[in-house]
Amino acid sequence: MIVSYLFTPIVLSASLFIAPQQDTFTYPDAKRVDHFDEYHGERVPDPYRWLEGDALESKEVQDWIEAENEITFRYLHDIPQRQQIESRLTELWNYEKFGTPFKAGGRYYYSKNDGLQNQSITYMMDSLGGEPRVLFDPNSWSEDGTIALAGMAFSDDGRYVAYGVAEAGSDWRTWKVRNITTGEDLPDAVRWVKFSGASWTPDGKGFFYGRYDEPKADAGGEFTNLNKYQKLYYHRVGTDQSEDVLVFKNDHEPDWMFGAHVTEDGRYLIISVSKGTDDNSRVLIKDLTEPYGLPVDFIDNFDAAYNFIENEGSVFYFRTTLNSPKGRIIAIDLRRPGMDHWTEIVPENENTLRSVGSVGNMMALNYLVDANTQISLHDFSGRHIRNVDFPFPIGSASGFGGKRSDTETFYQFSSYAVPPSVYHYDMITGESQLLFKAQVDFNPNDYETIQVKYPSKDGTIIPMFLSYKKGIKKDGNNPTLLYAYGGFNIPITPRFSVSD
Repeated sequence: MIVSYLFTPIVLSASLFIAPQQDTFTYPDAKRVDHFDEYHGERVPDPYRWLEGDALESKEVQDWIEAENEITFRYLHDIPQRQQIESRLTELWNYEKFGTPFKAGGRYYYSKNDGLQNQSITYMMDSLGGEPRVLFDPNSWSEDGTIALAGMAFSDDGRYVAYGVAEAGSDWRTWKVRNITTGEDLPDAVRWVKFSGASWTPDGKGFFYGRYDEPKADAGGEFTNLNKYQKLYYHRVGTDQSEDVLVFKNDHEPDWMFGAHVTEDGRYLIISVSKGTDDNSRVLIKDLTEPYGLPVDFIDNFDAAYNFIENEGSVFYFRTTLNSPKGRIIAIDLRRPGMDHWTEIVPENENTLRSVGSVGNMMALNYLVDANTQISLHDFSGRHIRNVDFPFPIGSASGFGGKRSDTETFYQFSSYAVPPSVYHYDMITGESQLLFKAQVDFNPNDYETIQVKYPSKDGTIIPMFLSYKKGIKKDGNNPTLLYAYGGFNIPITPRFSVSD
């Protein structure tokens, strides 16, 4: 559990909020029906089952929803402070937001939102500090801003980018292909993709992706049908999707989902198999030098998480939770894949290993240390090189992606009173250089954040953060907001947020 205390001179109280005067509300009639379900011999009444009907098909449900909304929005519209709250929230959200840059195919890419844009714009540069050019502007794809960029994958030669398009927040994606030099889209359209990215073969002729069968043609079926039996395909640029090659499926496992990743050397296809949101996974490998070779089991059970990091020839590196709930790094040789031949590269320690990146012939290990981010760099023998020195002692960092041959990478850092800032990191010297910094309407130097630790009832040490305006007296007489969270292995680390 992570606990944060925020000392602030501003507090909302009931006395400051004046509710509008309203007559007695007349709510729409929610009729009761004679419906029962039977569970283990017991009849369980469900008198409002009719409200589970689709509002697009049931006029009765649609009328009830509209009547409820009419009451709700009439009440909200009459709140005197509504405009004041809207203006303040708009002011808080209106600041530049940058995505972490990355390098692909010899160019640099990053995203930026001017403040209140519906969608961030993706820019590209031929060199750091070069003139930015727009690669994608999803704001031009629809008038209401509900069509979004949902994933990108670049060919190694820098010629093409495959990109996903999502509409109205749907998980369904249509993947398209754009010529980066000309900015023109090819006719390719890969549909019915969900829970999948794309990974190019080294020749730049096509990419692997996961998809489901096209839903039945009944109205709205693509949004209501259960998604079962995902399949892995290969799409060749310039061809119709009907010609895509089926790479892998399992007709006996309807809930299996597949992630495809082509290794940096271009020789192997790593197929990660998962079930729902469970962290545990299986792994298959396909040798791409064998055109007719089938994927073969590499790790054939769901006993732990296995996250592929990198390979050196036939040796593959994984982050795993096998016999190490906090995570460690192991190496498996394809020529001797038996578990008795697995090698431990970086052992488990007292800190949780959240993820591992590969860049500059090193591994960037992202640890959670007392609810803070720590990036520890190791070579592929497991030897510790250095920890990354961040600009502030308390905060969250993300990034550190790239290729084995890169000598640079990028990361983003923020904390409670430190707006998001993007840094260039030199893998050779270990030096960080500020590239972008969000300009917000307050002075971060007026605030400070410290960490304290207290034992819980059972003796567990709980780290807590105190964030407050400098000079405030911590005497128990200040309005204080307490925020805590625990569960689902989701850490809430110190980060800048206008909504908290």
